[in-house]
Amino acid sequence: MSHPDYRLNLRPLGTPRGASSLAGPCGAGASPGDKKSKSKTIRGKKKSIFETYLSKEDVSEGLKRGTLIEGVLRINPKKFHEAFIPSPDGDRDIFIDGVVARNRALNGDLVVVNLLPEEQWKVIKPESNDKETEGAYESDLPEELCGSHLPQQSLKGYNDSPDVIIEAQFDDSDSEDGHGNTQNALVDGVKKLSVCVHEKGKEDAGAPVTKDENTFMSQDTRALPEKSLQRSAKVVYILEKKHSRAATGFLKLLADKNSELFRKYALFSPSDHRVPRVYVPLNDCPQDFVTRPKDYANTLFICRIVDWREDSNFALGQLAKSLGKAGEIEPETEGILTEYGVDFSDFSSEVLECLPQGLPWTIPPEEFSKRRDLRKDCVFTIDPSTARDLDDALSCKPIADGNFEVGVHIADVSYFVPEGSSLDKVAAERATSVYLVQKVVPMLPRLLCEELCSLNPMTDKLTFSVIWTLTPKGKILSEWFGQTIIRSCTKLSYEHAQSMIEGPTRKIPEKELPPVSPEHTSEEVHRAVLNLHGIAKELRKQRFVDGALRLDQLKLAFTLDHETGLPQGCHIYEYRDSNKLVEEFMLLANMAVARKIHRTFPERALLRRHPPPQTKMLNDLVEFCDQMGLPMDFSSAGALNKSLMETFGDDKYSLARKEVLTNMCSRPMQMALYFCSGVLQDQTQFRHYALNVPLYTHFTSPIRRFADVLVHRLLAATLGYRELPDVEPDALQKQADHCNDRRMASKRVQELSTSLFFAILVKESGPLESEAMVTGVLNQAFDVLVLRYGVQKRIYCNALPLRSYRFQKVGKKPELTLVWEPEDVEQEPAQQHLDQPSVCPSCHPQDVPEATVPSLLLPQSLLEPGIWKGNGEGPVVWYLDEEVSECFCSLGGLTVRAPGPDISALSSSSHLPTL
Repeated sequence: MSHPDYRLNLRPLGTPRGASSLAGPCGAGASPGDKKSKSKTIRGKKKSIFETYLSKEDVSEGLKRGTLIEGVLRINPKKFHEAFIPSPDGDRDIFIDGVVARNRALNGDLVVVNLLPEEQWKVIKPESNDKETEGAYESDLPEELCGSHLPQQSLKGYNDSPDVIIEAQFDDSDSEDGHGNTQNALVDGVKKLSVCVHEKGKEDAGAPVTKDENTFMSQDTRALPEKSLQRSAKVVYILEKKHSRAATGFLKLLADKNSELFRKYALFSPSDHRVPRVYVPLNDCPQDFVTRPKDYANTLFICRIVDWREDSNFALGQLAKSLGKAGEIEPETEGILTEYGVDFSDFSSEVLECLPQGLPWTIPPEEFSKRRDLRKDCVFTIDPSTARDLDDALSCKPIADGNFEVGVHIADVSYFVPEGSSLDKVAAERATSVYLVQKVVPMLPRLLCEELCSLNPMTDKLTFSVIWTLTPKGKILSEWFGQTIIRSCTKLSYEHAQSMIEGPTRKIPEKELPPVSPEHTSEEVHRAVLNLHGIAKELRKQRFVDGALRLDQLKLAFTLDHETGLPQGCHIYEYRDSNKLVEEFMLLANMAVARKIHRTFPERALLRRHPPPQTKMLNDLVEFCDQMGLPMDFSSAGALNKSLMETFGDDKYSLARKEVLTNMCSRPMQMALYFCSGVLQDQTQFRHYALNVPLYTHFTSPIRRFADVLVHRLLAATLGYRELPDVEPDALQKQADHCNDRRMASKRVQELSTSLFFAILVKESGPLESEAMVTGVLNQAFDVLVLRYGVQKRIYCNALPLRSYRFQKVGKKPELTLVWEPEDVEQEPAQQHLDQPSVCPSCHPQDVPEATVPSLLLPQSLLEPGIWKGNGEGPVVWYLDEEVSECFCSLGGLTVRAPGPDISALSSSSHLPTL
């Protein structure tokens, strides 16, 4: 299968069904066969719906003069008619209203916009929640910022090396940046599993939501305070189509059987409503589709958009493939990969010819003379138990003076990937391995990933090492970089290392440990792990003293049935001392390499920066915390980290409040970015906000990240092993941009894979039961964080069995009053007040009578693991038990569960207590 355009598509799914993605002058969602939707002609020519794009010259001139603005388009997944681009000055996002103003740009595209006249700017009503004026950010937390490694089910995951602390929720890397509602993607993505029906509680194209919450100006703007206006714009040019232009969805016949179009085209309806509906030629469709369309109602297809003309509400496309039954793991997975432009095809014969042909491969004799031989040293790996691509190994040798020689040894992937070869080109294009719940799409052929490069035990391996002399307190006394040969003596899992840390004096039975090579003993390995742990604790402590930030967030892991591959249970992955040990030394190596390559090649170093939080969103969060009486200090990364550590207690409610606030703090965070040092003139922009260091890069995971391969080549040139790669700064920046795009796409795919498995788990094994906390209040809805599963979801008031609801602002604090329908007709309706989180119940009087609202049947839309098609049982539903007499920080505790057998026995315990 060919994949012509592997580009970024920033798409968490989950836009409300029943909402058309078309809102042109012909009326939202008008079917192409409907007479009303046919464009009127002017002098024989169809009337244009969209504006013609500006010329390249006009765009270039406008950007130089500052009359035009460029930015990445974000379309709100909850309200597809709203889009935003970031404001260059960090202020409130620039608003783009409706499909026409978007001018055929898709989510993730790099666009150029022209600001509208001030009288057409968006008016923000005083009573509206300011969350409604920003785009729904998607999870962009960098690895160094967020926290836990999440293990793969059957392979090494993004927790392989410490700088792999999951970028967002399920990324494959460290923990650095982090804006975005990282939990949203978890279940938002499953909407494409659902039937195309209108659901109560979701906004369709005709719903007057925007008019309720914010209106456009119909009054004299001079009378309005400046803060009540949001700059609005229209797209005038697409600089780069980063969206893949591929979508998964369903086929339908056109509505008007008598139209000319009906005989030529079918209508493709994308699952993601931010993508337009598409005319596809009937020739692309199954032969019997026209006569038996219902046979395909549950079949998922892939469509690629090939054109979208100015005079049409609908794009033109080609049907690429029938994937299979909607709601099944493999069809859904293939659809996700295709939409995000992930190349999952087999490696070509041309690429495979670049690999060593004479197997088994052995290290050539000349390499021994070029490299430091460490094969007799006690070197070992620590990884998830199922890992197969082992990037990194550690060593720790006591020195007579009481200090330690500590080594980080990284697979020398660049040795096997000749620059300019077919293998190099495909690895550069893929840029990253993509980790799904059930499998991995590798960046490199498996012969390299799992055998030749992987640091498997008791075999000689080529490595690139950083070796320090460290004091027990972690102070660096000396530092050495070089190419080496190692022979790992054992492959430890995180569990093995953790048991060694927890039992420092215990002799661990051999049957509890993996095999150790005869040259070393398990006791020697145990001592090395304990010494590394002691140094890592000191390094970590010092990092946070020096001002680093960590936003730990809940991450789901699954247990899978070995035969069917279906999820059997899920649990929150626990981030323990063994994870932290590996993380600290990977961060130390990455920082050391960054300093080394930048010192030698100040114009050509590939580094990784993390910008500070977005000003407007951060200011909003500061204001919110002030309103709630939370003593949070946002002046720096370190100050924020200290506030999160000190503001909350360790009882279960405090932990829940901390989880909610951590989630909120992630939203203003920006993503970390690869860049070429010669392209950015201001060195203050090189800084890594979350780590609070001036220079950082990625060196430790070259098997799964192409950026690390480039850094290895730079380091080799620094040390005189090779010539400096012949790449100008601008060309290196293009490679960095591509790595950033593919990394973001990979992260989205991982999140959607997790949401797919979570949805299937609910469908197959429910109920899943967990209390939740309200995290935010809007005028027609409220957001909850389901603590046990880390799932955040918006609950719409018109989806609840309410007698009425009322939104108001008490001072600046939004409050939503829900009046529930009583189950007993003679009972008085229960009234409940919801406001923003973190107000303690002891200081917030209850407004609710001491009674409980009975179990309430809620639409599936609340947590959205889809309305499941084709099972003949009707929609899956969720129940809500609302303890209105009890309050978690002024917010009702929500117990959410789905029907089905109890799966609690299958779920491991969470690190957060169930409230």
